[in-house]
Amino acid sequence: QVQVVESGGGLVQSGGSLRLSCAASTSIFSFVTMGWYRRAPGKLREVVAIVNVGGATTYADSVKGRFTISRDHAKNTVYLQMDSLTPDDTAVYYCNAREIMPPARDYWGQGTQVTVAA
Repeated sequence: QVQVVESGGGLVQSGGSLRLSCAASTSIFSFVTMGWYRRAPGKLREVVAIVNVGGATTYADSVKGRFTISRDHAKNTVYLQMDSLTPDDTAVYYCNAREIMPPARDYWGQGTQVTVAA
């Protein structure tokens, strides 16, 4: 059973930084995409950043220039470096991994809370 486990959330002051980690139980090359999503209170889940198997990245407009997604093949881990955080970034952040082979299952982590104080 494939698992992805997030870590690194917490409380930070506005303008601060956090780094989230998503550790997969198998090679990250098993996934066509890995990414980060978030759900803020009272809002729908939204995509934050995605990296595909080739290394290409995409970001939500709201985080461009502030967040960076990266990966470490040896550790089977994807990171989300979050800088210049604002209270609007407060949310539960979820890691997602989509299998490269059919049926292309999606795997989700349990979520990690990020709270940015004004």
